[in-house]
Amino acid sequence: MRRWLGFYAAVIYAFLYLPLVLLSVFSFNASRFTVWEGFSLTWYRAVFRDPELAEAAWNSLVIAAASTLVATAAGTLCAYALWKRRSALASGSLMLSLVTPEIVTGIALLAFFQWLFRYVGAQLGMHTVVLAHVSFSLAYVVIVVLARLRTLDPALEEAAMDLGATEWRAFREVTLPALAPGIAAAALLAFTVSLDDYVITSLVAGVDSETLPMRIYAMARRGASPVVNAVSTLMVVALGALVLLFERLRER
Repeated sequence: MRRWLGFYAAVIYAFLYLPLVLLSVFSFNASRFTVWEGFSLTWYRAVFRDPELAEAAWNSLVIAAASTLVATAAGTLCAYALWKRRSALASGSLMLSLVTPEIVTGIALLAFFQWLFRYVGAQLGMHTVVLAHVSFSLAYVVIVVLARLRTLDPALEEAAMDLGATEWRAFREVTLPALAPGIAAAALLAFTVSLDDYVITSLVAGVDSETLPMRIYAMARRGASPVVNAVSTLMVVALGALVLLFERLRER
């Protein structure tokens, strides 16, 4: 049975990661086609020389950083409120944003922004992308931080307040330090989710807010290019490192 379980696990991992391995291998191929003609860094040099890719990468980093800061702060406070109130309905409703198809979320946000901008007089741009990313990142932050809160003993805050601390001071000096690993893990997860989102971003982005996934998709539509392989490999490596760091923090 153990042998079959190991074989089953190996097949599943091969199915998941073999395409990524092939993508990485051919990103070092000297040929433009899927025929190996020798090792080369030509396509990686092309990535770093492309100004449009650089601009898209910068937009992605700015959007991910801004949305992560907002979502982490708001999500941590929301998780703390749910921990205090212990509302099963409110906690369960968070799952709705996770199971809602991205295309539905994107269309809903686009309709909301279009309705709002009739009165505000604004247009789609970086700000709408940041707000959209905050909307779907919040649930991830709340779930991760709430899971960490449920491992804490509420008596710690009560003891601090019995010793003269206010509720805010007890939260700041007792609960918040204990939550630090969970908050950091939630922030990394929110950053990762924001960085690789395409569907929602493509619906709410303006002409000056093209992100890296949007740029990669536009390049791929024009035909197979080894530059796409190279930039995709860089994204996989970077996001994989963030996921591993997230898991390390989550286990602390």
